[in-house]
Amino acid sequence: MTAAISLSIDGMTCDSCATHVREALERVPGVRSAAVSYSKARADIAADAGVSAEALTATVATLGYSAAVAAAVSAPAGVVDKAPGVQANDVQRSGGGIPLHIAVIGSGGAAMAAALKAVDQGAKVTLVERGVIGGTCVNVGCVPSKIMIRAAHIAHLRRKSPFDDGIEAFSPAIRRDRLLAQQQARVDELRHAKYENILADTPSITVLRGEARFRDAHSLFVRHADGAEHHLTFDRCLVATGASPAIPPVPGLSDTPYWTSTEALESESLPERLAVIGSSVVAVELAQAFARLGSKVTILARSTLFSTEDPAIGEAVTAAFRAEGIEVLEHTQASHVAFADGEFVLATGQGEVRVDRLLIATGRTPNTQTLALETAGIAVDAHGGVVIDKAMRTSAPHIYAAGDCTDQPQFVYVAAAAGTRAAINMTGGEASLDLATMPAVVFSDPQVATVGLSETEAQQAGIETDSRLLTLDNVPRALVNFDTRGFIKLVAEAGSGRLIGVQAVTPEAGEIIQTAALAIRARMTVGELGDQLFPYLTMVEGLKLAAQTFTKDVTQLSCCAG
Repeated sequence: MTAAISLSIDGMTCDSCATHVREALERVPGVRSAAVSYSKARADIAADAGVSAEALTATVATLGYSAAVAAAVSAPAGVVDKAPGVQANDVQRSGGGIPLHIAVIGSGGAAMAAALKAVDQGAKVTLVERGVIGGTCVNVGCVPSKIMIRAAHIAHLRRKSPFDDGIEAFSPAIRRDRLLAQQQARVDELRHAKYENILADTPSITVLRGEARFRDAHSLFVRHADGAEHHLTFDRCLVATGASPAIPPVPGLSDTPYWTSTEALESESLPERLAVIGSSVVAVELAQAFARLGSKVTILARSTLFSTEDPAIGEAVTAAFRAEGIEVLEHTQASHVAFADGEFVLATGQGEVRVDRLLIATGRTPNTQTLALETAGIAVDAHGGVVIDKAMRTSAPHIYAAGDCTDQPQFVYVAAAAGTRAAINMTGGEASLDLATMPAVVFSDPQVATVGLSETEAQQAGIETDSRLLTLDNVPRALVNFDTRGFIKLVAEAGSGRLIGVQAVTPEAGEIIQTAALAIRARMTVGELGDQLFPYLTMVEGLKLAAQTFTKDVTQLSCCAG
């Protein structure tokens, strides 16, 4: 038997109080989950039948709050951790108007967006999470990495900037432990505000802690940390389990204490020497961050940096990195990795690389191995990603998937958009996800931002192109910043002049690219883009200047020529 117990709680003064109460309640033996709302002064607990209300109220009292039992309802073992007011037979739609029940596996960007949209559409949701609420982005991905990158950028500017002749530079002391504490505090804050508190305040969503696997196309087994297992049935299901770092099969690597991005972001110290195996987003971002915080960094790229993008991108980033003292070894692979006496030794075709820490950043692989997808008839691709159609529907009727566990681009905003559309489709609507104008940003310095087609992609699609590349020494904002690294490249359809792609390597490229995405979405020509009003001395004005190069020599224009 599982019991649903509700407590009314007096004395909480903020959402953080509610978080502390929830964490304390979930430490009580036998408690499956707890949802605590500061605004409602209430805690809703799912627990084993043997857990007493007195033990729960006593736990709350140890935190300085008072609690009293508001309600207690027993439910059959087949219905686990239901939200208050939801009866056992609510898990299936019936002619009596019982809400559709949707199971969501995961709690990251796709899962949360889907759960909230499904509730808006009138469904009841059970969200199953085996680990920390919030998924990759907020906990070990986007948020902590961008905090670390920003801190490293500040350290770099204090050490070196284009204005050192007039502003005295110095080498700042890097207190990694304090930076890490600041980073983790913001991560915790955002997880509580954007995930945990929202779930606690949404009674139509029930959070079930445990690891899910499919029993069949309409039910799951959910195994809790204590080994207990429950059967959960659903009308619809969304698989949104994300992805984990992929580890290459390099001989010896598995026997070493290598880092993935997770360990790198959580490290309390900075290595004197760091090697990074990888050549794309995560490898590049973290390599530069560690270098700017004081590590001697070597990147091993199997081909070149950003080898799948326009070649100019990799060339520009490589030049910028080498100028900062980051060693970029192109066309280099480790044939063997060993670790002894606190040192990694990487054997390569160009000799040995010896470092104190090794970061593996060679992509991410879908978290689908433990889901027993085959029992529900769900097809996967060669990489283990769930195969979906434009509606996010899998090969199994009534089961959908979204985010990094599929073959969709691994960006949290793509995952969230896919989750929202999946929820619409699961509740009877029709929605698809158009990625034709999906912008992407790499938070290196200079940043890399792209949208639409590169020249190569357009030509592979049979589109004849006309392209222009504008170096930043032609952009007034870059000139006054005394930082002209990089370029802006526009790809147009030959003949019509319609803009179909933009690639930018510039400081603040991420702030430029959405304007380019909107221009492509609006099917603007480069002539129309060049005729728009752009504020002078902004980096985005570079888009206008790049568009004007199709018909003019911009070196012969006055500063703010229209």
